[in-house]
Amino acid sequence: MKVSVFNWAELSESERDTVLQRPAMVEDESIRQAVRDIIADVQANGDAALRELTCRFDRVDIDRFEVTSEEIDAAKSLLTKPDRRALKTAIANVRTFHAAQSSDDIDVTTTPGVRCERLTRPMETVGLYVPAGTAPLPSAAIMMAVPAQIAGCTNTVLCAPPRSDGTVDPAILYVARRTGVTRVFRVGGAQAIAAMAYGTESIPRVSKIFGPGNAFVAEAKSQVSADPNGAAQDLPAGPSEVLVIADESARAEVVAADLLSQAEHGEDSQVVLLCTSSELIEAVQTELQTQLEALPRSAIAAEAMTNSRLVRVASIDEAIAVSNRYAPEHLIINTRDARSLLPAITNAGSVFLGPWTPESLGDYCSGTNHVLPTYGFARNYSGLGVEQFQKFVTVQEASESGLRALGPIAQTLATLENLDAHERAVRVRLESL
Repeated sequence: MKVSVFNWAELSESERDTVLQRPAMVEDESIRQAVRDIIADVQANGDAALRELTCRFDRVDIDRFEVTSEEIDAAKSLLTKPDRRALKTAIANVRTFHAAQSSDDIDVTTTPGVRCERLTRPMETVGLYVPAGTAPLPSAAIMMAVPAQIAGCTNTVLCAPPRSDGTVDPAILYVARRTGVTRVFRVGGAQAIAAMAYGTESIPRVSKIFGPGNAFVAEAKSQVSADPNGAAQDLPAGPSEVLVIADESARAEVVAADLLSQAEHGEDSQVVLLCTSSELIEAVQTELQTQLEALPRSAIAAEAMTNSRLVRVASIDEAIAVSNRYAPEHLIINTRDARSLLPAITNAGSVFLGPWTPESLGDYCSGTNHVLPTYGFARNYSGLGVEQFQKFVTVQEASESGLRALGPIAQTLATLENLDAHERAVRVRLESL
């Protein structure tokens, strides 16, 4: 396997755009129509539709969708002590980082006698979707449930696909218990998104849905978020990706391991290396082949590497400019004095500094959130945080003197816009003073 290598200085602008182009996201009308049908079925038939769809797609007959409190309690005994310790440590670190994101209400006087405030309110009911396709993802449950708990969400509903025996992965249940999840349901796919967006006899309706998933889940989130009667979604996202900036001080085996750790996510993942050293690029090529052969998910990673790029850049400054242009989900800076480069980074979901910071730490346990904008959305979106589980309500209060001072300004602006009723709402008050 040979990953494509490019010299940035030798490329035209159009060639540079092509090199940085993501793999085409599947836009299949059959998927869109299938999701429309699933959503309509769940809206019309509720739990009955969920049972039929779960039987069809997961090959599991479900009698009761809600996981009982006893089942959740029993999950602890199904995990080893090292498993529980790792999950607890990850939860603690994510909680520490996200607790620092809590912001105070704002209360300011803009003009004497005019008081303006911003009040923070949690979303009352949120839905968390935790996929379990090729593998269960308890880390995803942590990344969503912890900020929801810190934000003060009253009701947190978690949906996860059932295993072949009808149970939910015990690690996901263990996380749910330790992070204050209110209710857990054994249902997956687009039907789970529809159930949370519109509600069924068993599953409550939520105001916003969080979480990753396959093409059907992503399409379902998009469709219900476009419906005023549906539910909002968290982040727009595409396939997983990582960009590595490296100089000659980086070790080839480390760079290759970082690239493959993201490539194994899926065949449509993309990894990019920007490097100042031709010798290191050549060594990384060799390491990629060696390490790939040892991976259980080598077929998936190998396919992803066909979408990937190794790019020779003239300098680290040029590498940063290319990275900002690409706007990666994950950015690893494996250079000398990596922290000194941080002020120049403008577009990235999450940054990993220095030779001792693998992207895996952020995926699991450093404390930052791994739900991040992909596919270039890091140019205009941030990763998941406490604020996405909150709403901000503004308040204004004017005294008589405040209205005297500011009312004429409002009248003038209303007149400029030919909105007479706006002007009159001020005038009738001023005339009574």
